[in-house]
Amino acid sequence: MKEVGLEEKQKIIKDNRRLIEFPIPSYEEWKEKAEKSLYGASFEEKLVAETYEGISLIPMYTEVDLEGGTFLSSMPGKTPYVRGTKIGTEEKPWEVSQELLYSTPEDFNLAAQNDLKRGQTMLNLVLDRASAFGIDPDHALPGNVGSGGVSISSIEDISTAFEGIDLEQTPLLVQAGCTGLAVYSMVIGDAKKRGMEISKLRGCIGMDPLGTLANEGTLPFSLQTAYNLMAEYTVWAKELTPKLRTMLIDGTPYHRAGGNAVQELAFSLAAAVETIRELQDRGLTIHEISSRMLFSFSIGANVFMEIAKLRAARILWSRIIDAFGGDDEAQKMFIHARTSSWTKTVYDPYVNMLRGTAEAFAAVIGGADSLHVSPFDEAIGQPDEFSRRIARNTQIILEKEAHLAKVADPSGGSWYVESLTESLAENAWKQFQQVERLGGMSKALENVYIQEEIQAVADKRFENIGRRIDRIVGTNMYPNLSEKKLTKHMDVYESVYQGRCLMVDSYRKSTDSPEKETLLGLLSTNNGQNLSTYIQAFQAGVTVGQWIQAVSQYTYLPIVQALPAHRGAERYEVLRENAEIFKEKHGSYPVVFLANIGPIVQHKARADFAAGFFEAGGFEVITNNGFETARQATAAALESGASIVVICSSDTAYPEVVPPLARELKQVNPDITLFIAGLPAAEQVALFKQAGVDEFIHIQSNCYYVLFELQQQKGIGR
Repeated sequence: MKEVGLEEKQKIIKDNRRLIEFPIPSYEEWKEKAEKSLYGASFEEKLVAETYEGISLIPMYTEVDLEGGTFLSSMPGKTPYVRGTKIGTEEKPWEVSQELLYSTPEDFNLAAQNDLKRGQTMLNLVLDRASAFGIDPDHALPGNVGSGGVSISSIEDISTAFEGIDLEQTPLLVQAGCTGLAVYSMVIGDAKKRGMEISKLRGCIGMDPLGTLANEGTLPFSLQTAYNLMAEYTVWAKELTPKLRTMLIDGTPYHRAGGNAVQELAFSLAAAVETIRELQDRGLTIHEISSRMLFSFSIGANVFMEIAKLRAARILWSRIIDAFGGDDEAQKMFIHARTSSWTKTVYDPYVNMLRGTAEAFAAVIGGADSLHVSPFDEAIGQPDEFSRRIARNTQIILEKEAHLAKVADPSGGSWYVESLTESLAENAWKQFQQVERLGGMSKALENVYIQEEIQAVADKRFENIGRRIDRIVGTNMYPNLSEKKLTKHMDVYESVYQGRCLMVDSYRKSTDSPEKETLLGLLSTNNGQNLSTYIQAFQAGVTVGQWIQAVSQYTYLPIVQALPAHRGAERYEVLRENAEIFKEKHGSYPVVFLANIGPIVQHKARADFAAGFFEAGGFEVITNNGFETARQATAAALESGASIVVICSSDTAYPEVVPPLARELKQVNPDITLFIAGLPAAEQVALFKQAGVDEFIHIQSNCYYVLFELQQQKGIGR
């Protein structure tokens, strides 16, 4: 490093003194200047943003906003772990834990063997809907087999899925739904058969009864049975696999139903607290429980909110475990993150790469311990090697090239992020307390409190997406009707379903034996009593579905209103699909003609607005450089053959050009639907409608509802 000379040092000191001579304005002084620039408009309305979490974001944060902050002096690796659970000098990257969403154990294994050699560091097995619920394929609905995860029914499937993979060296994450004990038993049984030292197994085979209940609306057994099973294999895991977690608290159901960050935090923590209480009632200590628990959160598009969410989660978890009497080690929260499914789109799918990168960045900065980045084609179907590679490499670049793993709590000290973390923690704690007052998470699901709270936020989101306040590039804004859709994802689930049905039926019959029946009887009478009974049962050919039937004991099944899974773009995507079906039948998209009046400067802004507005619904827009007279515009509109016409011009020109244009168009073709771009005064609206105008489009319009009604009117909807 070059040594700084005396003269240079003196110059630096002099420059710094000059800077000090300038007074630092206060926030109030800055605000006063900002208000003057708004020319009378409300500061709060123009410059203060309200988030879905109910937090007001001001345009500038200062040191004053952190006065009274609770966690500013905390250090990395120290309670309440706002700055992460690792000490500042410990450089340990997060686990690259990509979900391999393939339908069969064979396909999963091929992808896993490939990706583990190319940067993936944790094996992430997501069960399909039927398997997570404990239903064998031949007893399940076709759409639940192989869709969104791997179909696992037997220890043979587990053996196939993990063939050639060294689980002593590779951490494992299994999102096991209701079947945690079954999957754990099969994994242990298969590992022993391979001669592995099972004490080296690490990661999580996570049972998540409350998450399954929220997803499905019911369980295959009572909640009490679920907690009994969870307690059983948690105790076994403590002795046999001390590095393997057994409980998963998944916030994804609340996120993908449209919930906000406060709700995802509060409801996840409420589920965790109910689990703690239930397992304590079954004899486990707080340390035994907390050390076996993994949290999973979805990471949405609001980068700073998502960073703050993970930081706030650790704060609140530390507070909760401390209240239960847990020590500093027990207060550590381990977080798996996945980039949001809500934000991903079917159209313009390559933009999903950018969304996934921003969300992955937020997860890493927030301190996730493991991470899944969605392949850009996740919303379309099964990924291929290319989309998996891009998603995986996103993480590798963030670590190896952006060096994000080298810094402890990179957002720490930011006045904005620290303030946002405090606000988020405070709001989430209030909602968590409300769930507690209702009797806990399962009670709150039963009385529909959770569902109604999330629905209220989801409705706001869809309203803002409909109005294009929330912009989705390539969908409700800047759509590209000429884009070539990805066609590589064929609907293979029907053939997978048939194949899996035949396979499990054959397996079940080939393994029928007196020993198997005896073991099933043991499972149904005393829940197995010990792990060896479970392992023997699966080695004898018991399937997951048979195991569920044996342990369920036909007790009371909880029933709640299931949380629906949504994506923000889905409503607009239906409009686009409708337009594509129309194109297949008629040879072209439904056509909209822009009747632009006057010179370009007079109509361009509204013509561009109208084009984007209708293209979002799959309408082909015919535009032009403008007509001098209403008669010329009328003739061109009729010649185009379009049944939808939009008049685009200035407010001052509308009174003169709209009435004659509207009357002539409707006289020649009454079926034409006529719009005006803009929102004239009320008296003009009445006059224009009398002349034949049907509707007005403007920035306050709900684009989705206008286009939906238009498609219905024109017979475009399915």
